[in-house]
Amino acid sequence: MGKATTRKRFNTSNNSTEKQVSASAANTVFKFNTNLGQHILKNPLVAQGIVDKAQIQPSDIVLEIGPGTGNLTMKILEKARKVIAIEFDPRMAAELTKRVHGTIYEKKLEIILGDFIKLEKLPYFDVCISNTPYQISSPLVFKLINQVPAPRCCILMFQREFALRLLARPGDPLYCRLSCNVAMWCNVTHVMKVGKNNFRPPPKVESSVVKIEMKQPKPNIDYNEWDGLLRILFVRKNRTISAEFKSNTILELLEKNYKAYMSIHGGDDNNMDLDDTNNSVKDIIKGKIDTVLNETQLSDKRSQKLGQNDILKLLYAFNQVGIHFA
Repeated sequence: MGKATTRKRFNTSNNSTEKQVSASAANTVFKFNTNLGQHILKNPLVAQGIVDKAQIQPSDIVLEIGPGTGNLTMKILEKARKVIAIEFDPRMAAELTKRVHGTIYEKKLEIILGDFIKLEKLPYFDVCISNTPYQISSPLVFKLINQVPAPRCCILMFQREFALRLLARPGDPLYCRLSCNVAMWCNVTHVMKVGKNNFRPPPKVESSVVKIEMKQPKPNIDYNEWDGLLRILFVRKNRTISAEFKSNTILELLEKNYKAYMSIHGGDDNNMDLDDTNNSVKDIIKGKIDTVLNETQLSDKRSQKLGQNDILKLLYAFNQVGIHFA
């Protein structure tokens, strides 16, 4: 008896299957540029976990930085009213455009081709999601901190060590200017660890996802003044504060700032030192530094162990004697 002919059955009604095939093909065809941090998240469970943690509302506009071929983007589009995707690589932008073409998501997606860090003004968004290239991790965080109006939350994937720096507290080995800045302006929580095998191509290090929520209302502090002081304190975070402020580089910077501030704002009864011909400006600055460190009793402290209250105390004391950092 001859063999019965068997026919293969294809389900052509499942549009999502076609899109998955398209994504798989893109991952095979593209040669990813790892120098640009192109490590595409391929695990759908991780992508879904990121979207779930964002708690996206149907009315939300979501900003996605570095969408790549769109594995995460497609899941965001299921939840959000609109997705604004900022992509540096034209090949990726073209693939993402093809992926949504002819679907119900086509009108919900806006793609901006360019460098997120160099964009002067960002469009309004409620939530930010990013599988972040390592090279822009720090400037990306600082840019989001200064975003007006502030987003409700940011779900960001970073290399593990960078994420730990965001979470570090005074006294931790990884505590730095970034840690201190983020703690002042945001609440940061760890969401999940993500192993390197969840990406194509796999990066050399492990990753972590964090959730950043901006404090509301924002602290009533001049960001540039605050960050200017942190830049000085964390040049060498294991030195004493007294030693840090004796550096000629720091003294020259403070002298320049002092002259500029006094020329614009003038002086009060306590700050007419520029008229004192018996002292150089640098000597005046040194005297003011000694006064502040004696009053705050922080001279022998090290920046790595300074908490927010200590740094605020320093900032207020320096401003009171006419020394500014912006």
